[in-house]
Parts: sequence; structure tokens; C-alpha cells
Amino acid sequence: MGGVSAGAAVTVVGIDAAGRPAHPGLAEALATAGLVVGAARHLAAVPVRPGCVTVALGPLAPALDALRAAVAAGHRAVVLASGDPGFFGIVRRLRAAGLPLRVLPAVSSVAAAFARAGLPWDGAAVVTAHGRDPRPALNACRALPAVAVLTAPGAGAAELGAGLVGWPRRLVVAELLGTPDERITWTTPEDAAGRRWVDPHVLLSLAPAAAGPTGGGRLADAADLADVAGGTAAAGEVTGVGPVRADDQPAAAPAGGWALPESAYAHRDSMITKAEVRALAVARLRPRLGRLIWDVGAGSGSVGIECALLGAAVVAVERDPEAPVRDNAARHGVDVRLVTGSAPEALRGLPDPDAVFVGGGGTDVLAAVAERRPDRVVAALAALDRVAPAVHLLRAVGYAVEGSQLAAARLADLPGGSLRLAAANPVVVLTGERR
Repeated sequence: MGGVSAGAAVTVVGIDAAGRPAHPGLAEALATAGLVVGAARHLAAVPVRPGCVTVALGPLAPALDALRAAVAAGHRAVVLASGDPGFFGIVRRLRAAGLPLRVLPAVSSVAAAFARAGLPWDGAAVVTAHGRDPRPALNACRALPAVAVLTAPGAGAAELGAGLVGWPRRLVVAELLGTPDERITWTTPEDAAGRRWVDPHVLLSLAPAAAGPTGGGRLADAADLADVAGGTAAAGEVTGVGPVRADDQPAAAPAGGWALPESAYAHRDSMITKAEVRALAVARLRPRLGRLIWDVGAGSGSVGIECALLGAAVVAVERDPEAPVRDNAARHGVDVRLVTGSAPEALRGLPDPDAVFVGGGGTDVLAAVAERRPDRVVAALAALDRVAPAVHLLRAVGYAVEGSQLAAARLADLPGGSLRLAAANPVVVLTGERR
């Protein structure tokens, strides 16, 4: 955006889904704007000064063209959006178009919907069915206990409700939030599927629980769901939602999967944990958001990278400065901290791990790892003479140890179209769990 004056910017203003007064910066932004962009209902709701150009949102391309022209001419522009425009909103598209933005957010429609329902939402996943295949949003509702869905015509409460028939769910449909016609309805998937809903609306999908005096929860049965079918929830009618996770991260696997083939990584001299071994090792490490994994003797970094793809923080320790860990991490779009040096010396000063994968080194490395007392230690050993010492060492310092030998054979082509099985070197995978 070189050449654009510092004062030429696009102010994106959220229209509060909670129905509160407009952001105090809106009046000032409108007073100096030469262009105002927004949905027709938003344009009608704000005082646009006479002579100001307006563009009603439908297709986004004409609005982007008008905004680019305004910025190039040194004029100020305002974009009106629902709720928090940086939350599944228009900010992403405007940034992708290279526009300089100032954002004045309001309460998001999701926050407002949970507030209207009188429910916490710190354990909820938020997904969108707007402008895309609604099946991933539907499957999130099927899989997770508390999900908010930003809907769209043809992918709203009726369609999602139809897809949730057979799953024990309470649904909250929040229509026209922040307007005089706002309506909050508690219902069932069956009832939602058979009704017409006004756009825009937000859908909350909740795994129901009836909480007793101690706050314990159970999944509701058909009678519980019938109590809320088709009506607006009365005070005290719904006492709990559960089970809710301890964080706000959905249980999502990486889009490209894991236990990827060796061809998905750069590696030298086959210094890579094979896919069959990696699948078990990653499963044993239990990576997730909030956990720190060490990948010691990282080689290509494949084990640590797949832990990072599953949400864990990862430190890769590798003595070879030419090892392609950084390149592989960049290729897969994850952030892995690389420590170059030989273990156990390179382990000193590192933050304490929750789990460690040991892919190289002797018992001195394993002993140094065990001294840090991670919850789990996973080691891959190709040499049989290392197995017993490793087991005894981990047991001696308080780990319960189990192990498996993996002996995979992969399909390989033969001349004439025949197939054979090509055996890979067997590997013993040990898992130590702290008692």
C-alpha cells in the first residue's frame, strides 16, 4: 500500500449483536467518511451524512473495488458489519485485499447467543456454515458437546437440525439478534428440521445435561428434550450443558492426517521414523494443545512435526545442523523449536516436557530424559541389545513400561504386474508412563 497517506484508512465497525448503543467511534468515523459499505439493514440503522457514497453488500467484489478506489484517492471509508467483524467476519477478506484497517468491534453474535441462553461458552467450539459445505459444521455438532454455528440460507437450523436427528442434542436458535424482532428458541433437532427460521440466525448445539444440586451432569433422555421442544426457555428450565471441555479447542485432527508417508518429509540417508512406527509413537505421546513434547534425536523432525500438527508445542533436539527439521516444519505449516546439539547436554535448560520421544542416543540420553520426570517417555529402538537396559532404567526411576515390536511389510511391485511384500526393519517401541 505504498503511497497511501497515513490518514487514508478503512474503519470496520461492528454493529452490536447485544443491542447496545453503537461504538462511540462510529459517529466520528461516519462524519469524515466518503464511502460507507454495509448490509442494507446496517446502512439503514446508522446516520450516513448527505452526499456520502454507500454500497450495499451483496457480492463482495464491487465493495472491494469501491474501497480500493476510496483509499487510493485518500478518502476515508467505513465498513459496517455484524458483531465482532474479526471473528469469522469481513476483516479477513479486507486484509486479504490489502486494505489498511482500523477495527472497532462489538459483541459477537456467538457471545450474544450464549448470553441470551444464559450459558457459559468457554468450552464451546465455533464453526461456520456460511458460504461453504455445511457438512463439517454438522459433524462438529455431532462430535462435540457445545458448538456454535454461524449459519447461512440453506445451511441453517432446519438443515442442521435434520442432520442431528438421532444425536441427543438441545438446540438454541437465536434469530435477528439485537433487533426488536429478536427471538431465542430452545428446541430439538426434529423440531428444528420442520420449521422455518428467519435469517440471520445463530445455532447453538448442546449435548444436554440435567445438573443436580452438586452440579453433576448426565445426558438428557427423550423426556428432557421434550420439555424444551418448540418453545422459548423459561428461567431455570435448563440447568446445565455437558460434558464441556476444559479449553475452547475442538478435537480436530490435522486436515492432511498424520502418520504421513516418508515422502512427505525431506530426509537424508533414510534418517526418518517410518510411518508405521510414527503412528504408534504419536499415539503414545498423546499430543494436544497445552502439552509440550520433546523430539530427541529428531532427524527429519517427523514425530515432533506430527505432534505439532495435533496442537502440541514441540522442541526438536538434533545434533546434525544440516538436518531438515526447520524446512519440514515450514512445509507442514507448524512452529517447531529446533535445538542443535547432542543429547544429553543439549537438554539442559530446556523447559520441562509433558512427554518425550527418544529416537536416538543411548541409555545416558534416556536417563537424562527420565530425570526431568515427564508424564510419558516413548523410545524407538532398532537394536535389540538396547531394549532390556532401557526397560530396566525406566522402571528403576518409577515408570511403568510396556513395549511392542513393529515388523511391517509393504507392498512392492514385481515385473509382470505381480506384487510382493518388502519387509522393513523391525523396531521396538517402548512406552514409559510415570507412576
